[in-house]
Amino acid sequence: MILLDGKKLSGKILLELKEEITGMGKKLRLAVVVVGENPVVRKFIEQKKKFGESIGIDVRIYPFDEKITTNELRKRMSEIVHEEKNTGVIIQLPLPSQINTQYILNSITPEKDVDVLSSRALGNFVSGKSQIMPPVAGAIRALLEEYGIDYKNKNIVIVGAGNLVGKPVALWRLYEKVTFGVVRSNTQNPQEFLKYADIIISGVGRPKFITGDMVKEGVVVIDAGTSESEGKLVGDVDFDSVAPKASFITPVPGGVGPVTVAILFKNLFTLAKK
Repeated sequence: MILLDGKKLSGKILLELKEEITGMGKKLRLAVVVVGENPVVRKFIEQKKKFGESIGIDVRIYPFDEKITTNELRKRMSEIVHEEKNTGVIIQLPLPSQINTQYILNSITPEKDVDVLSSRALGNFVSGKSQIMPPVAGAIRALLEEYGIDYKNKNIVIVGAGNLVGKPVALWRLYEKVTFGVVRSNTQNPQEFLKYADIIISGVGRPKFITGDMVKEGVVVIDAGTSESEGKLVGDVDFDSVAPKASFITPVPGGVGPVTVAILFKNLFTLAKK
């Protein structure tokens, strides 16, 4: 079993970006819109701030009360997006239940949408008009390529169909004309799909959902799911039971997460350069 080291790859991307941004001679800023308080979200924001500071990018946090309405947030988003100093804008998901999430995501113009979550940016990505990839999909591709894992002729199963992992990864697979399956929360007997998978990409956010008896020998496991359990950040995969059967596996934390942050800033740089 080989551990897919996201921290190491993230550090490699960081050094490349730092050099490119220094040579650019332009101050870049990432605006992060946060609604409410969430301990897992807070950890992600800290990662972004730390990475941004280390490559000379300012990370500006825009906090809002969790009771804010969709219309009020959309109005504030317009101001943030049109602020010239904000090179890129992201909305930290998930948003509270009273918010129309896609309506808010659509307020970000494609030239500042480093997360590729607005309808226009996603449309550009699917049609091949985008210079950037959704960060999680970009991170997964970067990890697979870094470790020389063939993913184009394999049986791939994506677990979850959410905005941050399942949906963008599925769109990436569609764009590359690769056959894959998607296991959703309402899929009956998910193990029937998982046990035939050569590569499992999971982002369902259910702690230790995938266990060793659900996967085959030699499987490649990409765990992009994060949730909190007993004060710790955990993934969708029960690492102890799955790792002995896997040929490659990502840890949580330290796998997909650090690379996703690196790709986010790479997207920011690419859009700023454009």
